[in-house]
Amino acid sequence: MNIVAIETATETVGVAVRTDSGAQAAFTLSGRRRHVETLAPAMEDLFARVGLVPTDLHLVAVDVGPGLFTGLRVGVAAAKGLAQSLGIGIVGLSSLDILTRAAVQSGHRGHILAAVDARRGEVFATVCELRAGQDRTEDVVRSGLFSPEGLAEALSELGGVPIVGIGDGAHRYAGVLGAVPGVCCVVDALTSPPPLTLLDMAVELHATGTAPVAPESVVPLYMREADAKSNFTQVTSG
Repeated sequence: MNIVAIETATETVGVAVRTDSGAQAAFTLSGRRRHVETLAPAMEDLFARVGLVPTDLHLVAVDVGPGLFTGLRVGVAAAKGLAQSLGIGIVGLSSLDILTRAAVQSGHRGHILAAVDARRGEVFATVCELRAGQDRTEDVVRSGLFSPEGLAEALSELGGVPIVGIGDGAHRYAGVLGAVPGVCCVVDALTSPPPLTLLDMAVELHATGTAPVAPESVVPLYMREADAKSNFTQVTSG
């Protein structure tokens, strides 16, 4: 299966591509918030590296969020446009699920906090547990929008169990979250969902018989209203 994975939920722009022969390539650009300018040229370059053209694709995978509004809109729109033009389906996955899987792939076990910086002093976060002898994580703290202090309180209620924190949200608020007994925030790796992990998850879903969805049914997972709408509401209500 020829597949492309598109990752734009955070400040990092990421693309990964894999061919049915096993050749693969990936690209990431962090910290510049140039999703619009970067995404299409990155895909074009990766296709050339592995000897594909867009019409060779069988599937598109995309991170649907939660994350940055602009980034999500760019990534989801690109995935939908590509899939619609080719008549193929999309696999949409959560940024928090991708981060959690990346932590597992990196060898982390037990409780894993995945946190994406939501701006406005908030984070999108979840806590999952990978138990010994299992290959699937279980939710411990459900996905949601938290203040750093609110998330720290939720973590403290877990009784001091060891928790590894990943994602740019854990990085940004490592001081608050890391003060909770048992919590250790990773600040030098896994700051954004890796596009290769997204690609791996999509391939696994396809292999287990999960059907991709039609492009028109894919929407970003925002988890809150857009900044512009929020600001407008504050002005009009004032």
